Amino acid sequence: MLTYNDENSFYDKKRQLNLHSKEGKGKFLKHICALTNANPYNNSYIVVGVEDENNVLTGVDFFDDSKIQNLINAYLHNPPSILYENIPFPKLAKNKVIGLVTIKHKDTLSISSFKKTIYKYYRNFSYKRIGSNSALMITNFSLKDINSQIVADIEKSAKNNIKHTLDAVADFMKSHKNRTAEYIVFKEQFVLCWSGIKKEVENSTYYSRVSIKMITEQVKLFYSALDEVDIHYNENSFIITEYITLGIHNDLKRFPLEKKIIHFSDNGNYKIASELIFTPPLYDKKTLFHIYNSNTVLLDKINKDTLLNEQEKIDVLNLPASYLILKLNGFKDAKQKLNSVKWYFKKHSEELYQEYKEVLRVLRKVKYQ
Repeated sequence: MLTYNDENSFYDKKRQLNLHSKEGKGKFLKHICALTNANPYNNSYIVVGVEDENNVLTGVDFFDDSKIQNLINAYLHNPPSILYENIPFPKLAKNKVIGLVTIKHKDTLSISSFKKTIYKYYRNFSYKRIGSNSALMITNFSLKDINSQIVADIEKSAKNNIKHTLDAVADFMKSHKNRTAEYIVFKEQFVLCWSGIKKEVENSTYYSRVSIKMITEQVKLFYSALDEVDIHYNENSFIITEYITLGIHNDLKRFPLEKKIIHFSDNGNYKIASELIFTPPLYDKKTLFHIYNSNTVLLDKINKDTLLNEQEKIDVLNLPASYLILKLNGFKDAKQKLNSVKWYFKKHSEELYQEYKEVLRVLRKVKYQ
C-alpha cells in the first residue's frame, strides 16, 4: 500500500493515533465510519506511524489496546470489525513499529453512523471516504463496491513466500538465542515464533520480556520487562495469560490481568481474542490514605523542584505502582495526580517512564472493562 498507493478511499495514513482524549477518539471514529461506508465488500486500512507527505516511516510505540473494538461498538451504529496489528520494520528504532488498522464491514447493506456524540461528531452523523477525504454525508446514500478488486490484488501480492518465512524464523531464533525460544506451526499454514526469559516460581513457569512474532503474517506481539506471562498452546490456539505484580510494603503478589488467545482456523484465517480477568486487590483504607497523603507531599516537592532526601528518592520509584493501587481502590484523582508528574518520570529515567506508561495501559484496560 505504501509503495504503490497514495491515500485513497480504502486507506488512510496517520503519523499517530491519540486515543487518550475525546478529540482523538472522535477523529479516529470518524475515519473508521468513513472507510467502512466506502468499502462494504472489502477490507479498508489505516496505517499508523507514517508521514503523510512523503511516506517516511517514523513508527509509533507498540499499541496494546485489545479493547479498541469496544470503543467502536460503543459509538457507531453498524460497527465494523477492527483489528490493530503491530508491524516491525528493520529500519525503525528497536522500540518502534508501524500500526496497521484493518477494518471489515460486517453488514454490507447497512450504513455506519454515530450513535452518540463525541467531541464535535454528533449523534446520527455519518461519513464516507471520498478520495482521501472523510466527508460528512448530509443525505442518505447507498453502499457501493468500488475497491474490492484492487484491495484483493494488494492483499494477494503481500503473501509471504517460503524463503521469506524460513529466513524470518532463522533470524528470530538467532536474535533471541539467549532466551527460551521456540517456533510452532499451526494448521500447516501459520508459523509463530516466541521467546522469553524463563522464571520458575512455586511450581509455576512464567516468562518476562516476551516477544511473539507471527512470521507468516509479519505481525509482532510483545510484553515489556514489567510483565510476566504464562504460555500454553495446542494444535489450534496459542494462549498467553498476562500477570501484574502489586502490593504494599514489599508484600507483593501476582494477579492475572488478561488472557489473549490467538486461534487459527483451517480456512487460512486467524483471530486474536482478549479477555480481561483482573480482580483488583483491595487494601485497608487507613493504609491507603497514608500512602495517598505521602504521595501528595512528594508530588508537591517534585513540582516545586525541591531537593529530595534519600528515602524520597526511593519513594519516587514506587509512585506509578502506588497510584495504580490507589486508583483501583477508588481514589478518583489518582490518575490525574500521576499524570501531573509525567514530565518528571520522563526526565528521571527510561525505566521509570516505561513503568508509568505500563500503569496507564493497565488502567485503560480496566476502564474499558
